[in-house]
Amino acid sequence: MSSLQIVCPQCDAINRVPADKPAEAGKCGTCHRDLFSGVSLELNTERFQRHLRHGDIPLLADFWAAWCGPCKMMAPVFVQAARQLQPQVRLVKVNTEQEQARISGAMDLQRLLAWTRQHI
Repeated sequence: MSSLQIVCPQCDAINRVPADKPAEAGKCGTCHRDLFSGVSLELNTERFQRHLRHGDIPLLADFWAAWCGPCKMMAPVFVQAARQLQPQVRLVKVNTEQEQARISGAMDLQRLLAWTRQHI
């Protein structure tokens, strides 16, 4: 693969980043903002589908709800993981109360990193 398609986390434009260039230094060709910022990205269903279909990097999704205790416990771990896993993986969050998706359970940082790295 001579280039990677990276969906911009701000404007959702699809960008081509040469495979021999560091993706973490990439800027969006449309909005000129960083393609990676080391934080997880809040997405609705439409944006989630765009990143899933048009991006060449894996997505690690946290489907969460404000009332969910394990979700609250997982939130800071997910933030830490985003700093360590990007740009190899894009970490995204989907609010299940707004988007009607669901998943349960929490992992500590080491388990989350190990599981993700095993699947990329």
